[in-house]
Amino acid sequence: MGILEGKRILVTGVLTDSSIAFSVAKLAQQEGAQVVLTGFGRLSLVERIAKRLPEPPPVIELDVQNTEHLDSLADRVGEHLDGLDGVVHSIGFAPQSCLGGNFLNTSWEDVATALHVSTYSFKSLAVACLPLMKEGGAVVGLDFDASRAWPVYDWMGVAKAGLESCSRYLARDLGKHGIRVNLVAAGPLRTMAAKSIPGFAEFEDSWPEKAPLGWDLNDTLPAARACLALMSDWFPATTGEIVHVDGGVHAVGS
Repeated sequence: MGILEGKRILVTGVLTDSSIAFSVAKLAQQEGAQVVLTGFGRLSLVERIAKRLPEPPPVIELDVQNTEHLDSLADRVGEHLDGLDGVVHSIGFAPQSCLGGNFLNTSWEDVATALHVSTYSFKSLAVACLPLMKEGGAVVGLDFDASRAWPVYDWMGVAKAGLESCSRYLARDLGKHGIRVNLVAAGPLRTMAAKSIPGFAEFEDSWPEKAPLGWDLNDTLPAARACLALMSDWFPATTGEIVHVDGGVHAVGS
């Protein structure tokens, strides 16, 4: 019996097998869950990556900026699962102008895109899945500690700060539905998203040295395990929380 035995889980953001979302989906299946993935843009790529999972799951198209996609999500997921017990939000995007030390010069249009995709979509996804969560469940989002201003992270850091606030308001409003809302703040990992950040090497070079427990830039499993734990029955009274999986860097300063 796995810790997600019998659970039905929706995982967004599986684009490569180096992503946290892929590790979540793989581990969820190994722990007994039924999984459905969503993808955007390059669905054929997501479908190809999905075949690397122990049991290739259905892949549903979801653009979180597309109202029609969101409005129909519950029906489309319902074609494969009779409900949801867990939802993983692993969605983030910012135009290049929002990153890399360009903070003072970024246009509102680009900032708006970053906030829509990386912050507002957490609420959009949770609301879209609500009709499938009649028995309660858990929504987990992937975060990067927004308590300080990091080098080169710029407007994505602002978006993550918004995500952290959004998760608390969602926890407040979804609690009456029996739904827990939490975030996992992972340390830097060599994912596709990280590689798109100019100057990401600044994180890579220093993080393992600063972390009291050390830090493996290529190991997504610790963050995935935290996501699974929060979706399991082992955290029945925890909501509005940020679980740091970063080797301890958040606790000892930068």
